[in-house]
Amino acid sequence: MERINNVGVVGCGTMGSGICEVVARGGKDITFVELTDEMVEGGLNRITNSLQRAVDREQLTPEEMDEILSHIAGSTDFAALADCDLVVEAVPEVLSIKQDTFRKLDGVLRDDAIVATNTSSLGVIDVAVHTKRPDRVLGFHFFNPAPVMELVEMITTVVTNPEVVALATTFAEELGKTPVVVRDRAGFIANLLLFPYLNQAVGMVEEGYATREDIDAAMKLGTGHPIGPIGLVDLIGIDSTNSIMERMYEQFGDVRYAPKPIIRQLKSAGFLGRKTGRGFYSYIKRNTSKVAPGDASDVEPVDAGVIDGWSTIGVLGSGTMAAGIAEVCAKAGYDVVLRGRSVEKAQAAKASVGRSMARMVDKGRMEQAVADEALAHITPTDGMAAFADCDLVIEAVAEQLEVKQPLFEQLDQITGPDCVLATTTSSLPVVELAMATGRPEKVVGLHFFNPAAIMKLVEVVPTVRTDDTTLMQARAITEALGKHAVLCGDRAGFIVNALLFPYLNDSIRMLEDGYATVTEIDTAMKLGCAHPMGPFELMDIVGLDVTLEICRALHAEFRDPGFAPVDLLEQMVGVGYLGRKVGRGFYTY
Repeated sequence: MERINNVGVVGCGTMGSGICEVVARGGKDITFVELTDEMVEGGLNRITNSLQRAVDREQLTPEEMDEILSHIAGSTDFAALADCDLVVEAVPEVLSIKQDTFRKLDGVLRDDAIVATNTSSLGVIDVAVHTKRPDRVLGFHFFNPAPVMELVEMITTVVTNPEVVALATTFAEELGKTPVVVRDRAGFIANLLLFPYLNQAVGMVEEGYATREDIDAAMKLGTGHPIGPIGLVDLIGIDSTNSIMERMYEQFGDVRYAPKPIIRQLKSAGFLGRKTGRGFYSYIKRNTSKVAPGDASDVEPVDAGVIDGWSTIGVLGSGTMAAGIAEVCAKAGYDVVLRGRSVEKAQAAKASVGRSMARMVDKGRMEQAVADEALAHITPTDGMAAFADCDLVIEAVAEQLEVKQPLFEQLDQITGPDCVLATTTSSLPVVELAMATGRPEKVVGLHFFNPAAIMKLVEVVPTVRTDDTTLMQARAITEALGKHAVLCGDRAGFIVNALLFPYLNDSIRMLEDGYATVTEIDTAMKLGCAHPMGPFELMDIVGLDVTLEICRALHAEFRDPGFAPVDLLEQMVGVGYLGRKVGRGFYTY
């Protein structure tokens, strides 16, 4: 066989119909097989409806739609696949069903035909050995929705013929997909990195640490993910999530892969996510993303009146984050006291704010008069006494407890008794700073994200000593600053970092194990999960030293062996490969 032309698919459900559409869009003939005539008709309807949506969006012409449909045929007879060069199995994710499908295909296909499984979690070798052609079997893992997602994970077993891999790779590229070739193990690249992250997010909901809405908003606004983890589990399906994780736990024995009890409970109850109209969220109908009215977590509404009369905010620090927070507060109309270790540093921070707003003026996003007025609200100083009349002081200095605690002691003595004291820490315990004061009930975490002037997210972190009024004031001022507040407890990483950095650490572990390259892993997570950047690209921007410190903090807090920084990360930091800021990290710049 020189190239793949005629293609077959077994199973025309969500994935099977998507694969049929992809192949037909590529100008190749495809025949799918289903169990009954009704299921064949259902498969054709799914494909037609998907193409019609593309026509309605003016992404296809009606003539192009007709041409694509002309390449597709359905049947209930496996013999219809006899002339196929490649058959992709897309039946339910049950090993016995897949094995039986492969045995049936063996009886009708040519000896040189290639057989592929679209499994996302099962061992490819476990189906390959049930054929007379194990050397012509591989995994061909499309991502849902197949017509949209660019990634295809191509999984080779220990006996897969290299010629088969080459043919399949060329075929995937002809379809406009990006293939990544990996070895046969549960989860492959994308799922092996994705599902521990999803499971941990589910655990946060189950523990009552944060609401599903806040977790989803945090990961969308804080990391740029197109969908939050709880919503993504509902999209994937509770049953699919459970089976994929069970398979990975079976292979690796790591409790982080063991599905949380609530996943198993929802599965048993038949609440499988969007496809049934209810999962972690309730939906207005099946197979829609629209959440049902009234399906909201029970959180007290924000009372904006609790900050009536607030006029002055102090920002303690003069670095990038401090300047960004000062800009946000000034643009919201508050007077800002910006304190640096010297007047020159504070003035430099104010100048940085001026340059930031000048860029917005140049881009037409802000009027010059508005920028001038905002800048005039900022008063640089080197004196702590300047915070005396502040309603809120936000600390944004070095991420070291021994640096922050003495400053909170001073703020406690200088500011009025009603002044709220906040820290922007991303990893340190807020309560340790609160207890350095005589007013722990007035201390809260306000974790802004960098760049603060642009990023909409703020994690609001009360301690066990924070009183209700202070918490409400923190939520109210966050909204008044034009930010989206998410509420979470005082533990290392809060929401975003606690979910993000174990995933980054797992990516390094995958690299250290030699399973895939930096580029392959980044490609898989960008194209397979629609992340804005791959984990290694992200770590190079964040800084490998920062990544290491946060991983250490998470490990110290949770004592989870899976959170321990990977040796490779320790070694790279040790030799000074810290990322973009030094010109070399996982990539060389």
